[in-house]
Amino acid sequence: MHGEKLCASTDIPEGEVVILYYDDKSLAVSKIDGEITAIDNICSHDNGPLGEGKIVRGNIICPRHGAAFDPKTGRALTLPAVKSVCSYKLYVDDGDVYLAQTE
Repeated sequence: MHGEKLCASTDIPEGEVVILYYDDKSLAVSKIDGEITAIDNICSHDNGPLGEGKIVRGNIICPRHGAAFDPKTGRALTLPAVKSVCSYKLYVDDGDVYLAQTE
């Protein structure tokens, strides 16, 4: 599998969200139960920074108005957000996190 290195897996604390950048993308990257996932770092409701949010019951909560997003799919789960955000395929190799390249 080919991809671009984002960080070391240890740079993402369990149960938290961090903001990482790749090219012109800002990603909200989380680690929940050891699984590392990435979605767009912009809430579809009010452009809030999802990477500054919290993990609650396995979902990323936007710090501005409390909309919940599925960290695996980017699906908007609660109001005020109604539109999903993009999700990105990641993989871990030798302790490093990579953004998978789409062909």
